[in-house]
This record gives sequence, structure tokens and C-alpha cells, in this order.
Amino acid sequence: MTHNIDQIGINAKEAAKILAKTSAEQKNQALQAMAKHILADKKIILEANKLDIENSKTKNLSASFIDRLKLNNERIHSISKILLEIESFKDPVGKILDSWQRPNGMHISRISTPLGVIGIIFESRPNVTADAGALSLKAGNASILRGGSDSINSCLAIHRSLVKGLKDAEIDENAIQIIKTTDREVVKHMLHGINQSIDVIVPRGGKSLVSMVEKEARVPVFAHLEGICHIFVDKSANQEKALNICLNAKMRRPGICGAVETILVHSDIADEFMPSLVNALKAQACEIRGCVETQKFNKHIIKATEEDWSTEYLLPIVSIRIVNSLNEALEHIELYSSGHTESILTEDPNRASRFQKELDSAIVMHNVSTQFADGGEFGLGGEIGIATGKFHARGPVGVDQLTSFKYLVNGNGQTRP
Repeated sequence: MTHNIDQIGINAKEAAKILAKTSAEQKNQALQAMAKHILADKKIILEANKLDIENSKTKNLSASFIDRLKLNNERIHSISKILLEIESFKDPVGKILDSWQRPNGMHISRISTPLGVIGIIFESRPNVTADAGALSLKAGNASILRGGSDSINSCLAIHRSLVKGLKDAEIDENAIQIIKTTDREVVKHMLHGINQSIDVIVPRGGKSLVSMVEKEARVPVFAHLEGICHIFVDKSANQEKALNICLNAKMRRPGICGAVETILVHSDIADEFMPSLVNALKAQACEIRGCVETQKFNKHIIKATEEDWSTEYLLPIVSIRIVNSLNEALEHIELYSSGHTESILTEDPNRASRFQKELDSAIVMHNVSTQFADGGEFGLGGEIGIATGKFHARGPVGVDQLTSFKYLVNGNGQTRP
């Protein structure tokens, strides 16, 4: 097993060297071919996914987990569409990020370069196979993918379509490799860099996976631990707009990291807004856990505990708290946020501006559903994940975030005195 993993690392490193010099046209040709093969292989991919779904149901996995795992005609077409969107982007490699002339005549430029080999460890979403492989390729990186055991058949089927695209464009098929075993020891090898083959790790999954990766990794990590996202419904919010946004942010897909987990409502509008919000959430079978003031609006609201404010439910459950001011809302978010995504619903631009300036989360929104916290929705052509750290990549990790840079210095005989 170790020998096989070592060889995957060696192959990826060699492929990365070639990819760094591969033309934008050749990479785009591969992405176009991948999109075509995904659609041509739709029946095979759906059959593989059906097997994963059946296995997950026998394990009594949650409905939200199965929703993340499930593929259908629409989602297959979405995968193909995202591949073409990534293909349409300008090549991120070789861009002049900045340049300047020094007094001694030296000319210095900062140029974007690939990172090298990217290891992506993910859980239930099989579409990440295509997103991660394609984004890495576009940025000139080789990738090593390790999907979850529950999505293994779907991931392998999608990967086979990607490899067909690589071959059509005459690109080394080791540019996008996938771990075919579900042995957990493989993850440890990846986190240790596979003998210095991997340059960065991107985990995409639940808290336990990301926590383990951040604890065990010996290479840099782009990750977020949790998506404890907040919405603050300000006193000057358009209440009809706010109601629609809150419902969408929680119930569109409760199991994604951009789903809102806590809604804060200004006390000045609570008597008017809360009955509508509670009734709308209850109508969609959403469980509500609230502060003492929130409980007054419905006898079925469960009393929120301290733990609720710091919980990523990933389920149709939401915690609601009534606050007396913008300051109180900011203090609550700063205390409990995981640094992922926050949104203020208000018609007061000054209060919106203060909210966006003072919060230090990766994504801070105004009058927008938190479910837009997504690389595809940002126009990045999908994403490998959302990074909540402060270094290099932050927010959706797309093609530009998958590059580094180097300095080019040109002179005419200068020596340093």
C-alpha cells in the first residue's frame, strides 16, 4: 500500500513539472473534453452513484448527507457546465501581478506560478472530484484526490471521465489522480506530504475531518473548520425581503457549509417580524431553538443552550436570538462565528457598511442569502473549498487562489555596494 501511494506522489510531482509549462490552449482542450465525457458517461456515473446511495441508506446516514451525495441529471449537467466555465477563465499562470523599476535600473516583476501538487481530501460530494481536478489543472497544478468511502463509486466514475479528457488533450493522466482505496492510512500519508510530493492540502468535509487534517498535516492547509454562519435582521430591514432571505439561507440546502445556523433579530422589529419568520420556518419543518425572548413567539420553540450558538447543525434546525442593537449583534457574531460567512439584512447603508468593516469573517454580505458563499456563485467556476485562514487563500478557493508567485529581476550589470 505504501509503495503504491509513494508512486502516486512521484507521478504527481512529475506531472506538475510538465503542467507548469503546459499552454493555456492545451489545458482548455482537456477541460472541454472532460465536460463532453461527463455528459457522455452520464448513465455510468448515475449507476455508480445509485450504488453509493443504496449503501448509504443501509448505513442509516442522514437525509442531508445523502442529499450531498446524490447525483441526478441536473447535477451531472451542472458538473459539465462548471468544467466549461473553468475553461473560459483567463489562464492564472504567468500573469504579471506587479512590476516596478528600482533607482539603480533593476526591473522587478512578480509573476503568478502554480503551487505544484495539491492533495484534496473530501467526503460526500462526488462533484468535488471534477471541481478540484479541473481547478487544479487550470492553475497548472497536479492533483491527488481522496474522496470519502461513501462516495467512492461515484468519484471513481467521474474521475474516469476526467482522465479521458486528459488523454484527448495529450496531457499526462497523472495530472489528476484519485486514491482508489478507502483505507484511512492513505489519508495519513497524504497529510505527511507523501515524501514531500504534496505542496498543499485542501480538506472539504465535516468538522471531524477538517479538525483531523489541521491537527495532523505536515504541509500547508487551506480549510475551514466549521460553517457557523449568521444573519442579522436589522431594525431597518425590508421585512418581506428579509423573510425570503432567511428561509433561503436556512432551508434551500440545510446541509451545506453556507447554510445559516443562527439568525439574530433586532428587538425593535421582533413583534412584527418574528411571527412571520417562525411560521415560515415551521411550515418547512424547521426546528427552532431560541432565546427566552424568542420562545415567547411560539410554544414549540426549544430553549437554546450555550452549545446551540456554536453549533453547525447542517440540518433543518436554526437558532434564533433577539438582540437590542447592532453592537450586540456584532458581539454575538464575534464570539460564536467560525469566520465563514455573515450577512446583514438592512436598508441602512451606514449600518451595512459598519457590519462589513468590523466583522473579520472570510465572507461578509449585505442583503444576500448566505447560501451564495460558493465559488461558482462568485464566478470562480466552482471551488475546491472555503478557506477561513488569514494567509494566501481566503474565502472560496478558485483558480487564482491555487497559484503562488515568484519574482523576476532583470538588470544590466548592477552590483550591490
